Amino acid sequence: MNPTSTPRHPDRFKLGAGDPIPSSSPAFGTPARPFRMQKTSAPPTKASILPILLPPSTLRPVAFRTFTRKHNLTISSSALQTLAVFVGKNCGSGWREEGLAERVLDEVAKSWKRAGGNVIVEEGKGASLKSILQTIEGSMSGGRVVAGKANPQDASARSLGADLDAGRSEPNSEGTRAGGAEEDDSKLPLHPRHWLKVIDAFDLPRLTYNVDKKYFEAIKSKPTLFPPPAHKTALFRDRYNLVYQRLLRNESFQSSLSFSGIPSLQRSSSNLVAQQSYKLTPIANLLGRSGSSHLLLGLLSISPTGDLTLVDLTGSVVLDLSHARMIPEDGAWFAPGMIVLVDGIYEEEEMVKGSVLGGNSGVGGTIGGHFVGVSICGPPCERRDISLGTSSRQGTGEVSSSGGFGWVDFMGVGSERAQGARMRRIQEKSLKGEPEAMEAPPRLKIVVMSEVNLDNMKTSDALRKVFTTYNDVALVDRPQTFVLIGNFVQKPIINGGGRAGSIEYKEHFDSLAVVLSEFPALLQHSTFLFIPGDNDPWASAFSAGAASTIPRQPIPELFTSRIKRAFATANSELDRSQSSEPAGEALWTSNPARLSWFGPVHEIAIFRDDISGRLRRTAIDMQKEGEDDATMHETLDSATSDAVSVAPEMADQANKTKSDIISPGASAARKLVKTILDQGTLSPFPLPVRPVLWDHASAVQLYPLPTALVLADSEVAPFCMTYEGCHVMNPGRFLPDGTSPTVRWIEYDVFRSRGKVKEERY
Repeated sequence: MNPTSTPRHPDRFKLGAGDPIPSSSPAFGTPARPFRMQKTSAPPTKASILPILLPPSTLRPVAFRTFTRKHNLTISSSALQTLAVFVGKNCGSGWREEGLAERVLDEVAKSWKRAGGNVIVEEGKGASLKSILQTIEGSMSGGRVVAGKANPQDASARSLGADLDAGRSEPNSEGTRAGGAEEDDSKLPLHPRHWLKVIDAFDLPRLTYNVDKKYFEAIKSKPTLFPPPAHKTALFRDRYNLVYQRLLRNESFQSSLSFSGIPSLQRSSSNLVAQQSYKLTPIANLLGRSGSSHLLLGLLSISPTGDLTLVDLTGSVVLDLSHARMIPEDGAWFAPGMIVLVDGIYEEEEMVKGSVLGGNSGVGGTIGGHFVGVSICGPPCERRDISLGTSSRQGTGEVSSSGGFGWVDFMGVGSERAQGARMRRIQEKSLKGEPEAMEAPPRLKIVVMSEVNLDNMKTSDALRKVFTTYNDVALVDRPQTFVLIGNFVQKPIINGGGRAGSIEYKEHFDSLAVVLSEFPALLQHSTFLFIPGDNDPWASAFSAGAASTIPRQPIPELFTSRIKRAFATANSELDRSQSSEPAGEALWTSNPARLSWFGPVHEIAIFRDDISGRLRRTAIDMQKEGEDDATMHETLDSATSDAVSVAPEMADQANKTKSDIISPGASAARKLVKTILDQGTLSPFPLPVRPVLWDHASAVQLYPLPTALVLADSEVAPFCMTYEGCHVMNPGRFLPDGTSPTVRWIEYDVFRSRGKVKEERY
């Protein structure tokens, strides 16, 4: 080696060819600095944020403005705590001055809706708030969300979630929808039968009203046919709580200014008019107040001693209704098992049934003395839009006392606040029809037939007459749904006596399949729904046609195979490649059942039961024999005149003369409808009279009111009427009693919410 030459660099000290700055002393082999070797891979510096401790109460106004007012979401306390920790950690002290918190919360709300989250933002079965916050945290810099900085996997997951939940976003305050749902709605099927959902009673959400939190919550326990005894008590307690919270929102029971000592239940057109509200007295508070007037809300029941009593959550008292007047006069039924309002006077007695006063009295038990009723009426009904909080009743001068339960999913199809606005837009599009297939907008009709006795030889001819009537009309005028309600046999099956039982029952449905096969056009374009009665299997096997437990299971598939085959054959003959209409089908469901059209927009409840006969057998008689009604009415008129307005829609009926009533049948129909809707349940009876499965009691409640109710009562003449916005229909008997061959049914228009009784000769 030449000693005068520059020594070579060791391999470990060689500089990269791309290094623009060589060693400071090549002659001595000075190595390159380490930071020069790592220049190309060093990450950019991230803006530092000093975390702060942000109390949830301080963040609540911003969260309310962003989640509730802008995105129509409700945030739970636990979710607010999680967001407060997240904002304090990632936004620091600039969360308010620089508006960082509002931007982050806006992004969280959009991500929650894109992921298909519920209206209530909380950790649950739906979207995960923690996952959303983890994704957003990875895309934040300096307290701000940087677009395109999130991980590709997270971005693809969010995109996939948005595609899977297309169309489920709800409208915001500007009238637009997050996640591009407007484009997705244009691709959705617009035929009305695509949006029909038959909801079995056993599939309905099991909800209970939480008195402390004042909202509905799901029952977490698994339903069973053998629940603990506490569930029986909860059944009536939930009914009472529902009526009680509904009653307190009525204007007549709300505090207001008063310039007069005379109370009035008459609703005023202005909230500035003074009136004194009615106040409810707990039964336990009657002790020591003998001779005073009170208004009680309680459950009518029969005590073990045979006395008629009124029971609430605090105790019970013996009722004396011998001088009471019904409000309105003969306008409703009152029977044990119903919740009623009783106005009267409490009277103490020193000896009650041989017991000293106070010996058996106290909170939770029967108090001494008795309550002399002056007037009795049912709790006022509440309209559906008020219960859901969808109407402010502007223009009428009335103040809405809405409970605002629009975020509760009562049917399992989405709540009013989450899906109502979107489903109404889809309904408007479906009303325009499909220009390629229809020349006129579709009319959504339902044909309802009750007491279709297949073991009657005349029923087949009557069904042919009805099917021929609709088979010959244009496609747009054909019913979308045919509802056939039992009893499908006149006598209960499998009850002994040498009858064929199930074999004979199946033959009846096989003969029905033959009749249906004659009308393939109806089988191709309509949905047929079958609802059982008390004589249908399998409950009739042990009840022999008596009142069995409700809700009832559908008719078993053992008897339905031939009808399903008829539908399959008819649909196979029609080419649907150029049409978006779904195939016709036959569905068997429970009793009662619900029909949902366009989500929560249209709810139709169907129930088969002879309610009127059970009411006549169990109703209480409040008049003494031989008592002069006119004299009693004059005596009690001043004491009960104000209570008429508790049910304002029915108050006019109390003042009508006999000539104003159209017929006894119409009066009986009004009486039945008011009784059922005011009670808010399809079975306002004690359990021995009408057994109800304890764990499925929410399936028979009518809160909020459905848009339509089918009360299939064979003992009442057919009728159609509207009460508090709920259209109630009774098809009566499919073949009415008489010598003339006549068939009756109801045709219901869903969009117009109006039914019509049809009658034809066959």
